[in-house]
Amino acid sequence: MEDRIRLLASLFAVEVAAYAVMSNHYHIVVKLVPEQLQAVSESEILQRWSCLYKGSPALQRYTNGQQLAEHDAAELTELAADYRNRLRSLSWFMKCLNEPIARRANQEDNCTGHFWEGRYKSQALLSEAALLSCMAYVDLNPVRAGMAATPETSEHTSIKERVKPTFDQGAAVGAQLEEGALRRFDVPLRPLLAFNDQPAFAAGGNLPFAFVDYLELVDATGRVARQGKRGAIAPIQPPILQRLGIEGLVWLAQATDFEAQFRRRQNLGRPRAA
Repeated sequence: MEDRIRLLASLFAVEVAAYAVMSNHYHIVVKLVPEQLQAVSESEILQRWSCLYKGSPALQRYTNGQQLAEHDAAELTELAADYRNRLRSLSWFMKCLNEPIARRANQEDNCTGHFWEGRYKSQALLSEAALLSCMAYVDLNPVRAGMAATPETSEHTSIKERVKPTFDQGAAVGAQLEEGALRRFDVPLRPLLAFNDQPAFAAGGNLPFAFVDYLELVDATGRVARQGKRGAIAPIQPPILQRLGIEGLVWLAQATDFEAQFRRRQNLGRPRAA
């Protein structure tokens, strides 16, 4: 799941701010950037889509460099317009993320039917405070579940990947190809959404706060024991910047109750936003 999140974000107009892959669910915070596909050529759109799906005979002839039939050009133009919209879509991103693991699980269990409990749920984050709260909540999921002592040792989380990168593009692509979840991958890898003190992948692609500040936010929030949750960062742990050898100072909370607030809003009948 973690590898596929990174690869799909490179194909779709999606930037990943945070994620946590747990044993029976996952959380992901993304920024939709449909404008990044505006100037992308039809050829590149077709190439990106063919990384995921075989497509029509016309698309197969095109991607294989074969001679095109007379009617293929018009069909490919229509397909490119459709695929451009799909590569801008959160729903299609989630479909492409969830589908392979569902298919694999059904094969392993020799069964058919739904693997995921239901359709994904999404919540628009309309302020910097909401974004901070949600990212911290997501990155602290393993700590709150008692599965990790500190954020930087939390397996399959964006905060650990940012602090101690382990993503291996070659191994990830190879595994996805072997599983049949990817046909090829020949686009630049998109990094995680950068903080404002880091180089951006694309224009306007930074988070509106510094990485050092965010680390302190997560560390401070994780030390607050939350009712109904097993885990918290132990008081004997030194500050995260000291643990990582980073200097800086800032503290911002309000991430201890993000999911419960989201559920309350849904129960009040407020519409979901993606």
